[in-house]
Amino acid sequence: MRLDGAESARPAPGVLDALEAADVVVLCPSNPVVSIGTILAVPGIRAALVARRVVGVSPVVGGRVVRGMADPPPALGAAVDAAAVARLYGDFLQAWVLDDADAGSASELEAAGIAVAVTDTIMDSPDVAEAVARFAVELAQ
Repeated sequence: MRLDGAESARPAPGVLDALEAADVVVLCPSNPVVSIGTILAVPGIRAALVARRVVGVSPVVGGRVVRGMADPPPALGAAVDAAAVARLYGDFLQAWVLDDADAGSASELEAAGIAVAVTDTIMDSPDVAEAVARFAVELAQ
């Protein structure tokens, strides 16, 4: 993927300070390539994340995207599965929340040094969304 102008982009005022001050950064990538990838292409962002505790929630459940357009990873040579998405962030990701349907990927990610926890990640109500967020933050700590 080519992002024209990324190399000359700069983080918005306060972004790097906010990352530095954060106890935990939670990634919930609806689209790991287009949404998160463009942010990571901005100089300084990825390096700031390397210095933080970062936990992510997989946007893929059972080999299918939950919502949106998380399908582009094959264009980059990556499979559309929960472990492949986690590997996109392998240089800074400490922990990854998998859905129950993807529990079989846990050992692969743990072997790569990423802590894994498994729960129901289908956020079909505000209460479930809050529970997943709390689960992710607890995993990071």
